[in-house]
Amino acid sequence: QVQLVESGGGSVQAGGSLRLSCAASGYTFNGYCIGWFRQALGKEREEVAAISTDVRSNYADSVKGRFTVSTDNAKKTLYLQMNGLKPEDTAMYTCAAGRPKYGGKWCRTADFDYWGQGTQVTVSS
Repeated sequence: QVQLVESGGGSVQAGGSLRLSCAASGYTFNGYCIGWFRQALGKEREEVAAISTDVRSNYADSVKGRFTVSTDNAKKTLYLQMNGLKPEDTAMYTCAAGRPKYGGKWCRTADFDYWGQGTQVTVSS
């Protein structure tokens, strides 16, 4: 069984920081894409940060320089360090995992088969 459980969300003022955690069970990170998505009220879900199967990271332009994705492989935990938070970062943040179906090292959104329930991040001005 594959399970992903997020934690670390909350309410902060603009300029503050949060660290989100995603604990995984039922599989190992090896050979998987893992990443973070977010969906704001009335907006489409977007990829925030992801790690490829060959352990490269990619970030949405809107969070580059502010967010950092990392892993603790021994704990099978994915992290998202969020600094310099802005009101537009307010969203439900969800971690996800999957295997590429197209033969590359990166996952498309459709390749992420396993999703957590999400943790809410609210940034006030």
